[in-house]
Amino acid sequence: MSPADSFASFPAHVWEKVLSKVKKAVVFMDEPCSESLHWSAGGAARLFQAGARNVKRFSSFEAGADDEPKAVFVVSTLLKGRTADVIKDIISLSRFQYCVVFTAVPHSLHLASGAGSSSAESEGSPVFERFEEKLCEWMGDMNYTAEVAYAPVAFARLSPQLLLAPAFAHLFPLLESDLQSVNEKRPEKRRFLSVADVDAAALPVELQVKMKAFASALDALLEFSSVREESFAVGPMSRLLAAELASHPQAKNRRKTAQNKASVVFIDRTLDLTGSVGHHGDNLVEKILSVLPPLPGHVTDVQVDMWELTHLRHTSEVQGVLAPGCLAQNQSATARLLWEAMLVAKQKEAVMEVRRQLVEAASKENLPIKMSLGRVTAEQLSSYVQLFRGSWGAVESHCGVLQLGLATAHTLRHPALTHWDACLAFERLLLQALGDSGLPDVLKQLLPLVKSSGSGTGMDPGSGDLSVDELLVLLVYVYSLAQETKSRSHDEDQVEKVEAELIGALTLLLTQQTTLSPLLQDITGVSSLEELTMERAHTALERVFETLRGIGRARDHLKQLHSVYSAGDGVHQATYRPFLKQVLEEIFNPNRPECPDIEHTSGGLTDLLKTGFSMFMKVNRPHPSDHPLLFLVMVGGVTPSELRLIREVVSSHKAGTQVLVVSTRLLRPTDIPHLLFNTNRLSPDIGV
Repeated sequence: MSPADSFASFPAHVWEKVLSKVKKAVVFMDEPCSESLHWSAGGAARLFQAGARNVKRFSSFEAGADDEPKAVFVVSTLLKGRTADVIKDIISLSRFQYCVVFTAVPHSLHLASGAGSSSAESEGSPVFERFEEKLCEWMGDMNYTAEVAYAPVAFARLSPQLLLAPAFAHLFPLLESDLQSVNEKRPEKRRFLSVADVDAAALPVELQVKMKAFASALDALLEFSSVREESFAVGPMSRLLAAELASHPQAKNRRKTAQNKASVVFIDRTLDLTGSVGHHGDNLVEKILSVLPPLPGHVTDVQVDMWELTHLRHTSEVQGVLAPGCLAQNQSATARLLWEAMLVAKQKEAVMEVRRQLVEAASKENLPIKMSLGRVTAEQLSSYVQLFRGSWGAVESHCGVLQLGLATAHTLRHPALTHWDACLAFERLLLQALGDSGLPDVLKQLLPLVKSSGSGTGMDPGSGDLSVDELLVLLVYVYSLAQETKSRSHDEDQVEKVEAELIGALTLLLTQQTTLSPLLQDITGVSSLEELTMERAHTALERVFETLRGIGRARDHLKQLHSVYSAGDGVHQATYRPFLKQVLEEIFNPNRPECPDIEHTSGGLTDLLKTGFSMFMKVNRPHPSDHPLLFLVMVGGVTPSELRLIREVVSSHKAGTQVLVVSTRLLRPTDIPHLLFNTNRLSPDIGV
């Protein structure tokens, strides 16, 4: 099997170990593992095919029935703290005699994180063995059977070239605003002046565990693909993760026996937030993810309303009666190929492909389809889907294509798309304004927009007002560019004055909301409007602006790739230059220039010697284009538009390199404010 084929099949392969144990068992699974199974191996249906009797949430409020003696737990976290408590609660409420626990965290990391004893026990798996004893204790009989094993069920396969890591969806590069917390924890030591100076040992234990777990998941993927890697890093967090992968306990043996070579390039998302919050991506999937409601418990997938396949009337009374459809397609090869085309194609091409597949499906079932050429509309797609209504055999045969067709139709006619277009128009104006005026003047242009946004969540899609969430997205867009435009020379006092006005206007707008979006609840720390005081809203927004000021300086440490903004002149308008495209252009440049910002992370003595000798004589230092396979690891997420961009750059350079992407998440514009303003980057949830 080629490394690229291994890459695509790895997420499903690791589930085989779990599936071999689920016969006659009730299965309890946490959300990241559920999402991996959902995309990679066929979801709950696959568990039932393997003989599972029931599938339940991993929660202290769940339990097995009296006639269910066997349980299988699948978790993405360490077997200690809260995770262990939940397992104990479930077992205590049940009558299990046989328990199997799978964790996506390897035994070596359990030992390193203090889950084991302080002495270095190298033989066997002492932590897992002790947990097996605990399981027997909780079941009430030491003669009952308990097993604990490692299964790296960390990845979700979205396409043959893209894997996501749901358990690491909230792993995000550090920002300048995090430095104060890091420095406070080390009062006796030298203070870090920038994020680029921070070393792994100075980070909180939770973040260190999360980073080691991510490196471990990558190592398992490379092991299965039989790959020996040369690692490169672009950005501070990427450098730390590349170092973790290089020093991973199992990596040394893998590199000795691996048959294939590849380059692994880690890239920090914070080096280009403009691309992740911008609405300039001409991509259908980006819009589907943004306007349709998320599937409960999932980071990526959405709910697709299936009422058009029934004879139900679409009223509020039937909401929740029908199980929703989704984007993940494992059963049908046709639907899977359609999804993969939608993921990377331009919107027009994707919509036409959806129509073509619906027409083909209807023709196969001899349904009375009326062919129409020209522009594809939501009504046209819905009419094709409705032809299947009542033909249950046809619905079952083409269920995947019908779900994707309905997702497309619902998105094209969704009233929130007017907001998408409005945000795109504002971004274009702001891009030009940043080249002509300073940051204070640009922020002043946003003031009337904030003041004119009425009450409500701004979630009312029919209104022309932007929501507070969308206003925060625009602010991220402005601040991510401000440091490298004419705004760089702005007067600090003037900026502070305008920021104070903006904070005041946003505070007033916040307190006028009729409901709070999940983002606003997290930023303010309140769940209801009754708890939201003017003072609380003001304090929360001051923290938001403190974070915003730091994001424009994220590229300051870079020597060459320090700009994503191209100023306009009398002939050309100012443009945004995607950071990822610049990195790829450097990698695939036929002249192979050495870019100081794409750092080679030393993997051992040989590399150190090469680096040393290169000072005195000509030595070919490793370059990311050396190998026929390139893994791009996006720390903090990738957008569907960037996936197309990768394909276009590789194609234009006629590079003989195959590019495979691993990302912590698939981004929609509104994800970024969530990751910036209300994610505890320094202390991620590790289930403890």
